Amino acid sequence: MARALVIGAGIAGTVTAIALQKAGLDPVLYEAYDRTADGIGNFVNIAPNGIDALDSIGLGHLVRERGFDTPGIAFYSHTGRALTGDVRTDRLAADGQIIQTIRRSDLYVSLRDEAAQRGIPIEYGKRIVDATTTGSTVRAVFADESQAEGDLLVGADGLRSQVRRIIDPAAPLPRYLGVLNAFGCARGFPAEGPPGVIRMFFGRKSFFSYTKHPNGDLWWFANPPCAAEPDGAQLRALRQDWRRYLLELFAGDRTPAAAIIAATPDPAPPSPTYDLPRAPHWYRDGLVVIGDAAHAVSPTAGQGCSVAMEDAVVLAKCLRDAPSVDRAFVTYESVRRRRVEDIVAQGKYNNEGNMRRGPVGRFLRNYFIARAFKSSDGSDPTWMSSHHIDWHAPADGDGRGLRASS
Repeated sequence: MARALVIGAGIAGTVTAIALQKAGLDPVLYEAYDRTADGIGNFVNIAPNGIDALDSIGLGHLVRERGFDTPGIAFYSHTGRALTGDVRTDRLAADGQIIQTIRRSDLYVSLRDEAAQRGIPIEYGKRIVDATTTGSTVRAVFADESQAEGDLLVGADGLRSQVRRIIDPAAPLPRYLGVLNAFGCARGFPAEGPPGVIRMFFGRKSFFSYTKHPNGDLWWFANPPCAAEPDGAQLRALRQDWRRYLLELFAGDRTPAAAIIAATPDPAPPSPTYDLPRAPHWYRDGLVVIGDAAHAVSPTAGQGCSVAMEDAVVLAKCLRDAPSVDRAFVTYESVRRRRVEDIVAQGKYNNEGNMRRGPVGRFLRNYFIARAFKSSDGSDPTWMSSHHIDWHAPADGDGRGLRASS
């Protein structure tokens, strides 16, 4: 049984380890931090294609049990005018899957506990610094001077991936996208409409979105503009007056954004937004990267977790069916690269649309948003959701059994 060293025990790494075990490999998870991530993070939307990927390896119920159905999206201008109705997001899903909204820490805990129940070991305080390959053996070297050996190594170590740098020391750095992330929860806020609709507002100065939880709480995020990438000192300074800064951004809009922010006792501190448009090399000498380590997606695409889950399942299928690790990696990249880079591009496009300022820019954006969700010409911005993975179909060298509508 091939030993797989999975670097990173977050969401992507844990799904990868479970998928690899299902494919007949022997995975071990290595986490850089010396503790678990219980209670860390805000909320994430798992798109229908992400739910499909989890369903293919028997994990979809973990999200449905801890999250809540989010079957619709709606868009509004800064005046509060509706640009669309409540658009159902399950209409392009492979089997009618519905977006699930879930706290990141709840998803992490559910996956971690599932991995433990399946006998997958997790070692904490293991920050990888190097990896070498001798013959068919990969050796990982950690900052604490310990080592581990396996038949392959999977880097699920995120945006600032060390595994990506080991594979390609000249790999590009993440790209700053000119906006910050803000998150919060307004408990019991009296918002109209049913729960589970992602309501998005194109403010004059910033984008804002909220979703009503079935218990009445509003989970929200915003993308305040920040042209220059902030350093740590600038982020700490912003944090001091973060709520006031956000309130000023939305003060002139006729949307509920300012009132929701005012009703939030503890908005999460600001963080910069990045993507990773193209890493030239995903694998080398028994090492491979997945998820944000290979192709980080702007949050505006709503796909970061979901495409990482797809990666995990597809990689496991390739390793299950290919005659060698090298061949599995070739097939994995050939199947995944175009799709994920299209999604990264869609996220950047969405981000740029959210930042359009001035009456002409706002008019054009609002016009095309309304048109896109009414169009029948195949230009629907939720095209990513239709992707389907059949776990039981064989994965051959041409990717048949892996490539799906996307």
